[in-house]
Amino acid sequence: MHAFGLSTLLVAIAEIGDKTQLLAILLAARFRKPWPILAGILVATLANHALAATAGYFVSGLLDGTWFRVLVGLGFLAMAGWALIPDKLDDDAPAPDTGRLGVFMATAVAFFLVEIGDKTQVATVALAARFHDIAMVAAGTTLGMMLANAPAVLLGDAAVKVVPLKWVRLGAAAVFAGLGAWTLLTVALG
Repeated sequence: MHAFGLSTLLVAIAEIGDKTQLLAILLAARFRKPWPILAGILVATLANHALAATAGYFVSGLLDGTWFRVLVGLGFLAMAGWALIPDKLDDDAPAPDTGRLGVFMATAVAFFLVEIGDKTQVATVALAARFHDIAMVAAGTTLGMMLANAPAVLLGDAAVKVVPLKWVRLGAAAVFAGLGAWTLLTVALG
């Protein structure tokens, strides 16, 4: 349960102000159909994070335990630095054009593609490597994504004005840094 709770908390915080949250706001403003958008986000995130957690789980078995834990700890510290950088929707992000696919499919495809290489996906890989639990990490990170993106879809721009993003980024950085320091400390103490 620890893997699930920490994964949920970490991704919910890290997702605020992220480019996928900005995409959620864009989709909500354009289509004004929150339920198909939320369903598309859920499906895309489940698929993307299940793959990321699986990769993290198997990669952790390929490397020596001590060195891998050091790399995971350093990775979390790098994520802390990354969390401090404001995110914006990339110019090359997929345009939310539904065509014949509908709002659900446009959202699912756009979210899956935009999430590739995103900090929440990288965090999912690292968390699965740390906890060796694909299901709980993928479920937790998916819940974290939904907790951050549902208000963005339902409330639009007003959702990101409630808490200054600077403080959210600082909080996310602190959580990542704490997890990195804790991981490295457990390695040092043997």
